[in-house]
Amino acid sequence: MKQGTSLGANRTAISKPTLGNWLSILTLGLVWGGAFLGIALTLRGYGPVQTATGRLTLGAIAMIAIALLLPRSDGPRPTRAHVPYFLLIGFFGAALPFLLLSWGQTRVSSGFAGVAMSSVALFVLPLAHFFVPGDTLNWRKGAGFLLGFLGVVILLGPGLVTEGWSGPETLGRLACLGAACCYAIGSLTTRLAPPVDPIALALSQLVVGAAFLFPFMLATEGFPTEFPRAPTLALLALALLPTALAAYLRVTVIRSAGPTFMSSVGFQVPIWAVIFGILILGEPVSESLFIALALILAGMALTQVRRRS
Repeated sequence: MKQGTSLGANRTAISKPTLGNWLSILTLGLVWGGAFLGIALTLRGYGPVQTATGRLTLGAIAMIAIALLLPRSDGPRPTRAHVPYFLLIGFFGAALPFLLLSWGQTRVSSGFAGVAMSSVALFVLPLAHFFVPGDTLNWRKGAGFLLGFLGVVILLGPGLVTEGWSGPETLGRLACLGAACCYAIGSLTTRLAPPVDPIALALSQLVVGAAFLFPFMLATEGFPTEFPRAPTLALLALALLPTALAAYLRVTVIRSAGPTFMSSVGFQVPIWAVIFGILILGEPVSESLFIALALILAGMALTQVRRRS
């Protein structure tokens, strides 16, 4: 990707995280950690494509309501220059990862999916080094990347040994890790997009994502004909909290504090996902999952260490 002058002019150096950024991160950790529980409950009444599409469509409607209720931002209005970024962010930041996660969770536990999402920070690091001012890769981040990558290898290890690359559980694990990679691309694209009203950016992400998935749903699983109560309530909660609300908070944090700081939410997400999976769904947790989680979190912690002046 060439760094043209117009794009470079829109890249601003990351700022020191504010109290509001930290509060947003704490909120995102809780609601995103509960998203995997919501997906698991929704899948009890809907297919994976219906789950991902319904989450995005209802989330987009909720985001429109948020945009109408919140005071108007001082950010620039969207222009034609934003369209390519909106398409990329909608696809890699919403449509594809939502689909991969829903499909992956038909084969793996919600706790595993949550732990896999902690690897978003690993995928962000090398990309941010080349494209985001102030996010250069140093020896600490490099060491953290290698440590976390070892955790990712352990995540895949048991399934590869027993099933090989084509086994159903292995494919589910790869789908969850693929979703993490998509989120990393979406985060970097959000950071590199020309300045725009954050509400418009968050709304475009959900609307574009829904536009990608809706025809795919009609072609594969079709429009739902039944709406069971518990899965439908779970779907509504999934659309309102970890989709609509989180989309706005995520965009705001990335634009002000950068994608690497945003990726620090991964410290909380897998912990909440595992806790909810154990307490509410009764999911078993293997030793290898805890080892992988420890390595990934240790790697993330190392990448967040800042040299003291």
